[in-house]
Formats: sequence, structure tokens, C-alpha cells
Amino acid sequence: MTDLSQKPVDDLTSDEAEAELARLAKAIAAADIAYHQKDAPEITDAEYDALRRRNDAIELAFPDLVRADSPGLSVGAPPAEGFAKVRHAVPMLSLAKAYTDEDVVDFLERGKRFFQKDEDLELAFTAEPKIDGLSASLLYENGVFVRGATRGDGAVGEDITANLRTIKDIPEKLAGSGWPSSIEIRGEVYMTYAEFQALKARSAASGGQDYVNPRNTAAGSLRQKDAAVTASRNLKFFAYAWGATTQDPAPTQFEAVQKFAEWGFKISPLMVRAKSVDELIAHYKLIEEQRSSLGYDIDGVVYKVDQLELQRRWGFVTGEPRWAIAHKFPAEQATTVVRGIDIQVGRTGTLAPVARLDPVSVGGVTVVNVTLHNEDYIAGKDSNGLPIREGKDIRIGDTVIIQRAGDVIPQIVDVVIDKRPAGAQPYRMPDTCPVCGSPATREINEKTGKEDSRRRCTGELICPAQAVETLKHFVSRGALDIEGFGAENIELFFSKGLVKTAADIFTLHERRPAVQQALAEKREEQARIREAASGRTRKNVRSVEDRNYEGLDKLLAAIEARREPELDRFIFALGIRHIGETTGAVLARTFGTVEELIRIGKEIASAEDPHSVFPSVDGIGGTVIEALVDFFGNERNDAALNALLSQVHPKPYIVNVSADSVVAGKTVVFTGSLEKMSRSEAKAMAERLGAKVAGSVSAKTDILVAGPGAGSKLKSAEALGVEVITEAEWFERVGK
Repeated sequence: MTDLSQKPVDDLTSDEAEAELARLAKAIAAADIAYHQKDAPEITDAEYDALRRRNDAIELAFPDLVRADSPGLSVGAPPAEGFAKVRHAVPMLSLAKAYTDEDVVDFLERGKRFFQKDEDLELAFTAEPKIDGLSASLLYENGVFVRGATRGDGAVGEDITANLRTIKDIPEKLAGSGWPSSIEIRGEVYMTYAEFQALKARSAASGGQDYVNPRNTAAGSLRQKDAAVTASRNLKFFAYAWGATTQDPAPTQFEAVQKFAEWGFKISPLMVRAKSVDELIAHYKLIEEQRSSLGYDIDGVVYKVDQLELQRRWGFVTGEPRWAIAHKFPAEQATTVVRGIDIQVGRTGTLAPVARLDPVSVGGVTVVNVTLHNEDYIAGKDSNGLPIREGKDIRIGDTVIIQRAGDVIPQIVDVVIDKRPAGAQPYRMPDTCPVCGSPATREINEKTGKEDSRRRCTGELICPAQAVETLKHFVSRGALDIEGFGAENIELFFSKGLVKTAADIFTLHERRPAVQQALAEKREEQARIREAASGRTRKNVRSVEDRNYEGLDKLLAAIEARREPELDRFIFALGIRHIGETTGAVLARTFGTVEELIRIGKEIASAEDPHSVFPSVDGIGGTVIEALVDFFGNERNDAALNALLSQVHPKPYIVNVSADSVVAGKTVVFTGSLEKMSRSEAKAMAERLGAKVAGSVSAKTDILVAGPGAGSKLKSAEALGVEVITEAEWFERVGK
């Protein structure tokens, strides 16, 4: 299966960009739910920021591919079940990120350019610590606290009023005077280090859970069903902003926050007003120096335009205010020694070197391993061949400086050459897979002529390290689409030795008793886990033999139904690198049968110049040809493919282009949610009718088939005057 996650945006095709945006939307949505809804982050802040930056870059390069569910159109995650929903009258938005002083300079320069016509205008900014906690919005009516909510997805949050009332820093009634008749005070709920350590100690003494960090613990505490539990956690609250209000608290950001203090809220004592980039960065460094002594987590400094009128004039981009930015802190660093380098084989066959280190504590966490990415990284070069770490390579025995990116992911940032042991040799990556023995190669990028930075195992079908993910891909919806054969069953059957290759799937019926036993054991284990969690014991439990596994009958029937797959689906299902659904369809249409594809594959694999042998096909370039050479040139794949073809018989790819086909020769784009067919089925149908299917709308597009939820593609089509029809109209037009 093609891995596009590391491919430069400039090198992506339209189809690849569309696939990447789909992957990123799914990954970011899952991360948002884990962080904002479940309070259990699955990736680091740095990894999350990288996903968002890649998504933004692809959307900028391919504006016509922006999805209706683009991460840029949402903030946070939908509110969790179990709490009443609260719609924010003013959305709770996220902030743009700055990682360097130059990013801050750019932020101020953008402001100056925006207000350049106001020659006498002097921009002022506020700077304050970015608290690492849980955002909350507090509604006060006539000075009385009436409702509190989490940020949720930015538009709708969770009603956690009862829990917020237990926090001493949140007043039940506003003090002082001059507050609006209605105002939403916004800020951050957090837990101090001292309270966190005390909670860990109490929990350990009673045999309770082990808490991970103050931020997650604060968020979990705030979502307790029993407010008494929240009260016992001694949470804190800093106020720093506001939402819907009947009147501005003050003319400026700084004065408004000072008002909050007068009304009874705690505010950050480190908030200042500044007029230049030098003042902002100086305050950033001051806060950074005090970070470890504050007693609570912060992960940066937030800058905001001070004047509220200027905030309104500068406005917003999707999901973010233009007038504010969060300047993130760099990671903490430590020194250790590289004791060894091991090779791990990833799901796409990538050989990933991992350094084994002398244990060292960084930011309170003991680090013993760190990824070395690829052989160029080890050699001190980036993907463009430019030096990193001043060109210093990494060798076994080297003393290195490491840091935890985003305070979580460890990485090597420098090598102490003066401490390099005598005789330390440059590291050489293996040219064979350490798992299956297949050749491990570096591809040549056809656009740049440069070697890929990653070395990959070419074993594909027979490499155990890749086998499980390859099998998951084989049965996935876009490939053979075997209903009921999901990732969980693949992992189960692989671990039990029941399925090792794709061919084994089609002989599962021969091992039915063992399959039934494996499923029974899984269900029994799941039941035991549920019992342990609930404290209840089942009664009248039936034996494994007495169980009726109707689901197994359905699974075996679904497998049988896929013994004659469409050729394009079969080619895609093989998981050959760089061959996605669209390319699989092009190959199927070009060669017609699997036998002809194999014949050509073997011919180019043995040719001195594969490119001169492979037919000229629109949409097939050097990268795909080289991938076919690697696949069909690997003798280990022959046995696996032959075994598979003894079980399945792909249908010949026949293009039925009748003389009266009204879409033959036309360029068609599908968008939105198709209700009668999947996107891959729609593409296959159009291509069989002689149409060309494109991934984006352009002046060359003849027809846009738009389903519910159609977004940017529909707008582009309307702007270009492209004919737009519904899915039902498409079926009517092609006579289906």
C-alpha cells in the first residue's frame, strides 16, 4: 500500500493529495477526540501540529480539494456522551502557532501590513503564559454564575456546571461592579504539580490508578459524574478571555483581564503589555526561565493585539483569530550515549533505525530509545541532502544531546564530537530485510532524480513484519472488501497461525474448527475483561462447543463471494507501493487480465531498461514502473502470488463503451457522499463507460457528480461553468 505521509507536498499528484487530505482529516479528528473528549492523547502536541501543518500545506497547494470535513473548519472534538450539550454563542477557537522568534516577527509584520494605511497607529500586544489545562467557558447572568461548559469542538461543548462550581477560583457571584449584565468568562482549568503528586500518592496507597500528567488528570477530574470527586482534586482556574457579552469589559485586552481580577477571578501575574517584537520575545524568555518554578504546566506564551477594535478589524481565518498567536517553548535537552542501533521494519516495509541509549531523564521522563528515521538522518543529512546537526553523523558509542519534541517525542539534536570514541565507525544500513531476507532498496524519485531517504524491504507479500498490515489492506473496502473481515480478525487469525498470506484467507473454511476455537477464546477473554470491570459474574455460561457462530458462517460466505474480484480491485489489493485505486484501474484497463499484467511485470523486471519495455500509458510514470519491477522481480513474491491466484480468479477488465455512450471521452469528477455506490465503484463504472475520472475540478472537467455534503469541488465547478448533476441523474444518464 502506498505510503504518502512523508512525500513532499510539491511532489503529490491530485489523487495523492486527495488521499492524503482524507487520511489527515481522519487522523486529526481521532486525535481531537482523544485529547478533548477522552482526555487521553494518543499522539504528542508536536505530532499533532505536524499533521495540521501538512493538512494546511496541501489545502494551500490544492485549494479545489478542500474537504467538507477539513480540520481547518473545526476546533477540538464533539462533546462526549453523558453530558448535556451547550452551544457557544461565540465559538471557542484555537490559536495559530509560532515555533521560532522569526515566526513572531512574521506575526507582527502581518499586523503592520494589515494596518499600514493607519500611519499614526501604534500596535500594542499582550503577552501571557499559555496554561496547559482544559479550556472552560463560564456564563454569568447579572453577576451570577449560571452555566459552565468545556470547549468541545469549538461550537458545542459539554455542560459541566456542577463540577466547575467546586473550583474555589471560580466565584459564584462576581465581585466589584461594572460587569456586563451577561458575559461568558473563559479560561483554563488546571492542576498544580503539588496537587498532582499528592493525588498520585493517595492513589498508590489505595491501589488505585496511576495518573499520567497534570493536564490529563485535570481534564478527567472535570468530567467526573460525581462532583464530589472533582472537588477532592483541588483544581485551579485562570481567567484570560471572554465570549458572548452584552458589552466589552474594557477597550483593551489587558484592561479587560485586569477587570476579571476585580470581579474575583485569578489571572496570570505574568501578563504584560508590549509594543515591539523585542519586548514580546524578552518576556517570552523571562517566562521560559521561570517555567520550572511556576508550580503548574505551561507550554508557551500567547500574544494578542491589545486594542479590541483592532482585533475586530483584523478578524479571523477559519478556526483561528488573526490577531493572536501561541509561541511554543522548545523541548528540554539532556546528554547520553548511543550503545547500539537496531532496525525495525514498519508496516510499509520501511527499515527504521532505532538508537539504544544509556537511560537519561528528560523533563521527568526516562528515555532509553530514540528513532533515527533513516540512513540520511544518521549520516547528518536531510531529505534534500543538506546538512543537519552541522553535518555530524551518528555512530555507536557517540555522546549525543537529545530532546523531547513537544516534551514527548525524543530526538537527537547534536553529537558531541570531542567525546567520540577512537575507532567508532560510520553506521551502514543493511541492504537486506532483517526479518525476511528480501532486498532492502532505496528508490529514485523520478521528479528529482534523488534517492529516497528511506530504505524499504521489497518482500511485500512474504515479509512477516508487513504481513498483518498487508492483509488488512487486502480485505479493506477499496480492495477486495470482504465484509466482516476487519483488522481485529486479521490480527487474531495471524497470531493464531490461521492466516499468514492472502491465499490463506480463501482456505479458512478448511480450518473451521480452529477458527471457531480462536473466535470463542477471544469472546471469552472479552467477557472476562467486562466481568472484571463490572464486578459481576456470568451465570449459565455455555461451553465453546455449544455456541452458535452465525457470524463465522457469514464471514466464510463473504470470503467465497470475493473469489472472482474485479481486476482493478485485485491489483489495488496486492498493496504494491505507489499503486492506489486510480493507478490500479489504469493498469487494469491497460492490460485487461491479471495474466497479461504479470507477463509484462516479469518482462520489465528482467529488462535492462524497464522504461523502454513498459508501454507508454497516461498516468503511469517511472515511480510506478520501478515499483512493479521491485514487486515482480522479487522471486519470493512469485510463490505468494501463485498461491493466491490458485484461490481467486480476477475478472478480465472489459471496457464496455457502446457507440451511444454519452460519457465516452468526457472527464468526470465525483464529490460528496455517494449513496448508491462507493467512490471506487463510481470510478470503475465511469471508466468502463469510456470516461476519464479526475480527482479535482478544472477547466477540462465536463461533469461533476455531486452527492450530499459536496464542498469546494462543487463551488469550483459552479465558478467554471462545469455541468453539475446528482448521483440519480448520473445513473439516468448512463442508463443504469
